[in-house]
Amino acid sequence: MPRTSDAQPARTPEGDELPVLVVRDLVKTFKIQHNQSLKQTVVALGKREKLTSGFKAVDGVNFEVNEGESVALMGANGSGKSTTLKMIAGVQQPTSGWIRTRGRVAGLLEVGAGFHPNLTGRDNVYLNAAILGMSKGEIDARFDEIVDFSGVEDFLDLEVRRYSSGMRSRLAFATAVHTKVDLLLVDEVLAVGDAAFRAKCDTKIQELQASGVTMFVVSHSAGTVRKLCDRGIVLNRGKLVFDGPIDEALDVLTPPKPGAPPKRRKKAVKPEEDTFDDFVE
Repeated sequence: MPRTSDAQPARTPEGDELPVLVVRDLVKTFKIQHNQSLKQTVVALGKREKLTSGFKAVDGVNFEVNEGESVALMGANGSGKSTTLKMIAGVQQPTSGWIRTRGRVAGLLEVGAGFHPNLTGRDNVYLNAAILGMSKGEIDARFDEIVDFSGVEDFLDLEVRRYSSGMRSRLAFATAVHTKVDLLLVDEVLAVGDAAFRAKCDTKIQELQASGVTMFVVSHSAGTVRKLCDRGIVLNRGKLVFDGPIDEALDVLTPPKPGAPPKRRKKAVKPEEDTFDDFVE
């Protein structure tokens, strides 16, 4: 979606727009253990069988995201979407390749996952906002907005372990979307709460987009990504197979009808070679 804020994007001395996110030759390999018991391990060693093997969840992925863009990362289950997002967020480290981000990054990867069950809702707001990079002064200034948005003001001084999953999700979502960020990572968490709260979430996300926040969204919902994004990146078994307009990306994911001619897919083009020095202002 187009940027509507007055802020101008950061540029190189040559006048080229600096991306907010750069991903180059990204690979993530997980080790798979073949034997579950000591007996199986001893037998496998005797037969000189491999005890482990590698599985490439992400395999040589390249893309860039510019300031103010809203991009959907899509693919079937097991395609490497959430793994890619976790590496961008810094939750996991790549096996090889590199990722560079510019500005403050916030991740809505698992809403409420970072909440401490024995702390109150109030304490968890301050804790999570601090983790997302906000100063105490910023949190103080936005605290009432966060609480009002979440709708859990009556339970704010209760331990979070006593919250329902919906209450915990609403408070965590409210904290994240009221943090001042340059890049917001969202993983299948836009359907939290009831219908009224989801409507509030949609409105808030649109406000963030209008203010120039860059969005990177993982979702299986065609309606959600079509509403939020104008560009789609499709992964298949860890490899990037499409990068382009959102409608074309959704078409890539849609299985052909019986008897229909095969779809013509635009190949993903690897960005021009560059280095980290090219990315740094």
